[in-house]
Amino acid sequence: MTFAPQQISGQTVHARRGAIAHSFRYSVDYVLIDPDSDQTPLLFSRNGFNLASVQDRNHGGLRGHGRGVVWAREVLAERGLAAVRISQILLLTQPGFLGALFNPVSFWLVYEKAALIAVIAEVNNTFGDRHSYVCAHPGFAPISAEDHLGARKMMHVSPFQDVAGDYDFRFDIRDDRVAIFINHGNGPEGLYATLTGPRRPLTSAGLLHSALWRRPLGALRTVALIYWQAIRLKLKRAPYRTRPAPPAEEIS
Repeated sequence: MTFAPQQISGQTVHARRGAIAHSFRYSVDYVLIDPDSDQTPLLFSRNGFNLASVQDRNHGGLRGHGRGVVWAREVLAERGLAAVRISQILLLTQPGFLGALFNPVSFWLVYEKAALIAVIAEVNNTFGDRHSYVCAHPGFAPISAEDHLGARKMMHVSPFQDVAGDYDFRFDIRDDRVAIFINHGNGPEGLYATLTGPRRPLTSAGLLHSALWRRPLGALRTVALIYWQAIRLKLKRAPYRTRPAPPAEEIS
């Protein structure tokens, strides 16, 4: 099954619940690619330097030492998904711009024919840690847009949130649009995050527009906005948690 790479010029929303409410909305650009394909526009590269790029070493395994889609297939096999059932695995991720990259979360989308049957959410924090959450029904039954998939929160992401509670994932992946919803429940507190946007062909013109207008400075902008929101929370007197030891398990 061939797949032409796509760009999702979307929006991300984060809303904190509890005594200290806080929310923000930013534009964000993701690419959706087939890691087994080399089909790319001129200004996009796989495993090479370009205006925009996705490197296997940044996905699938330890940060900086990733093994790409090979890792994803091994993870799925260890959880009982037969390779013969996998028709396609796509990677939804923010590309690096001019080699600079910070990816809060990427998603491996696993298909059996046209049905989404598993998602691996690859979560990174600003402290250099990574943990991946496998989202699937028992027996890898198809995932619908209305389904809620749970996972225990395992990794420190924000110094203003405890490593406690559960994630609730919902994936509405359509032919023309992506919508992902993540709810972190932790008693009266928690966080709600979304990623939504239309799917369009990935082109050099679209990448230039993103780099020069929608998201100038790429990863540097992402990190700067994360720290800006941290300053705002600090000014609201949100309690600060020091970073605990990362989880011993790479995947849950």
